[in-house]
Amino acid sequence: MSMAASNADSEAATGTSTSRSSMDLDEMSSAYSTLLRNAVPPEFQEAQKQGLEKTPMRAAKALDFFTKGYRQNLDELINDAVFDVEMDNMVIVRDINMFSMCEHHLVPFYGKVHVGYLPDKKVLGLSKVARIVEMYARRLQVQERLTKDIAMGIREAIAPTGVGVVIEGTHMCMVMRGVEKPGSATITSCMLGDFRDDPKSREEFLSLIRHSR
Repeated sequence: MSMAASNADSEAATGTSTSRSSMDLDEMSSAYSTLLRNAVPPEFQEAQKQGLEKTPMRAAKALDFFTKGYRQNLDELINDAVFDVEMDNMVIVRDINMFSMCEHHLVPFYGKVHVGYLPDKKVLGLSKVARIVEMYARRLQVQERLTKDIAMGIREAIAPTGVGVVIEGTHMCMVMRGVEKPGSATITSCMLGDFRDDPKSREEFLSLIRHSR
């Protein structure tokens, strides 16, 4: 298989569209250079010159990766991994690792995502559930919106009768700055369809994601 074909297959699997241009990265790197010149006092810049010399481009590439979800879309990401089934039993993918960037301070928040849905004759490939989480997490986010984005993405993908998403997050903007409270957790949920309207379905979902903890 050629490298071009391999890259195309990889982009199809992850829903990645056109990658960022080198011109964009150069512009981002220049912005980081300005930030560092203002953040690091002149008397320290010379002593740290070797370590900081390539930092602007490294930081630009890191931010490019952290925000790659903007260059992905749901249809390409799912890539036909929707299957017809005659079942309506609840499907849950629990404890999906999530890493995102707070849009307010550009510092990370991370945690676990639990996704459940009630199929309406269609199920989603299990890995695609995790990829949907990843796509929305790899954008500048707030946890509340991320929770809803994931739920709406699942609903758009397979139109289930109900969707539930719960996120347990740790926010570095509360740990390394501001109130500086390590150990705190933020829990958000979004319930759609039967998960919102039917208390039994909602409780079953919440009970199952708590099971064996």
